[in-house]
Amino acid sequence: MQMNGAEIIVNTLVEQGCDTVFGYPGGQVVDLYDALYKAQDQVHHVLTAHEQGAVHAADGYARATGRVGVVIATSGPGATNLVTGIATAMLDSIPLVAITGNVPTSLIGKDSFQEVNILGVTMPITKHNYFVTDVNELADTLREAFQIAKSGRPGPVLVDVPKDVQLALCDFTPQGPVGPESPPPADEAAIDEAVELIRTAERPIVYIGGGAARSCVSEEIVALAERLDAYISCTFMGLSVVPTAHPRFLGMQGMHGHFASTFANDAADLIIGIGVRFSDRATGKTSGYARRARIIQLDADLTEINKSIHVDVGLIGDLRATLQTLLQKLEPQRHPNWEREVAALCAEGVRKRIAAENETPGALRPDHLFDILNAKKSDADLIVTDVGQHQMWAAQYANLSRPRSFISSGGLGTMGFGMGASIGAHIGTGKRPILITGDGSFAMNLNELVTAVTYHIPLTIVLLNNDALGMVHQWQELFFDRRFSATEHGRFMDYPKLAEAFGAKGVTVDTAEAFAAALDDALCQTEPVLIEARIHTDALVMPMLPPGGAIQDIIFSKQEVQT
Repeated sequence: MQMNGAEIIVNTLVEQGCDTVFGYPGGQVVDLYDALYKAQDQVHHVLTAHEQGAVHAADGYARATGRVGVVIATSGPGATNLVTGIATAMLDSIPLVAITGNVPTSLIGKDSFQEVNILGVTMPITKHNYFVTDVNELADTLREAFQIAKSGRPGPVLVDVPKDVQLALCDFTPQGPVGPESPPPADEAAIDEAVELIRTAERPIVYIGGGAARSCVSEEIVALAERLDAYISCTFMGLSVVPTAHPRFLGMQGMHGHFASTFANDAADLIIGIGVRFSDRATGKTSGYARRARIIQLDADLTEINKSIHVDVGLIGDLRATLQTLLQKLEPQRHPNWEREVAALCAEGVRKRIAAENETPGALRPDHLFDILNAKKSDADLIVTDVGQHQMWAAQYANLSRPRSFISSGGLGTMGFGMGASIGAHIGTGKRPILITGDGSFAMNLNELVTAVTYHIPLTIVLLNNDALGMVHQWQELFFDRRFSATEHGRFMDYPKLAEAFGAKGVTVDTAEAFAAALDDALCQTEPVLIEARIHTDALVMPMLPPGGAIQDIIFSKQEVQT
């Protein structure tokens, strides 16, 4: 069947199982949008307020569903507005295909109106990118883009299609959806070496990250921990892989992690890292990390082995297959001394947490807010966050019971991520997103509230307003002698009126009782609701790793810095 390039793009998306795209039209994709109009019964297009909102929505869709997210933008500023979102997906290994239009090939390199070399711009932040000059190669290029995006360590792929290629005609033959490339199995000798390390360990920790979240290996991880009588800790990106309430789960470890999780890692004699990259936020100064432990690292990406931390055994391959092989080779173990040691760490962690929380001023404390949220939200709800103090409080306090139920920007730390991601996550799953944001992050992309209203997203926005750019403000308070440079922004925005202007409901609360009532109402709504929760500017995220510190230097209260 003969089609033009724009129609080939849409039909290739359909054959690859794409039912939703996010985007914003423009002159160099108008033919593509005409093809989308003709195929609107097969592909649902979500129009955002800005291209950055569209790419974050495609990212949130991918994180919540495990499928490839797709975003479309025109040339020039449309394409460059995708850059932050593409980088966000790259650093968190999210499968994404970005399709951009460009000026006709005859005008490339002539500084034409809205011409940008988007391949050059995005090369460092994509797994791969393409500039399609022949319509006969367009369908296969898109198929390859989908395969690359979801193979091995997933990530974003960009396909740039000039306008004349979108208009050119050629024959199109539909094919089936491409699957990810099958990785080779982990080396058998390395697996046997890992088994021997595990058998001799007395204080084992199973340490999980974003790779575990993407690989859907929750059952295998729990089975491994139970087989080894081990405990489970996680990175920020590993949150929700194992239910918060699981008795073996110690929570997030690292810079703002839970005491028991962080110091169990420090005390362990064996760390089994699954889909983790041992980033600086997790390890602190690497010379002080895991001083007593042998390390086994399971990953789909060879480049992660020994990149940040030297490991004793690296197992490269599909995580599920590798874990299943390990489980077949390992017999049940018991470590009663380790159980007692971890129980003592958990008790000490509770004491330190209570002491830190009691330092927090204000009528509505973040821990109280999350206690209320945990009691009222459904297990099916999605927790989405922006970036800042509110993000770390969510990581510390939110109860999570299902994989893919915690959606946040980890590696890039993208303020403004949450609005678009909430929209995409809901559209992909049908589940209610609860966006935890701050006054700084919300201001970055608050324009996407109109998208949430337009598409009737049952979005509950919990905006923790401390009248400051909280995380940097916290650093300035603790380590810069309270020199608050540009972090007390002086914005006195009326958030309920802002919400109403966009067509949403809005309310301001400053007590636990008022927040509980507002949340009850919001969770009954089928339209967006914004709850501005007023918290004290001096509320801090604790624990905290000081600049340049090792894990052993983590502070747990303001008093430790002041003394």
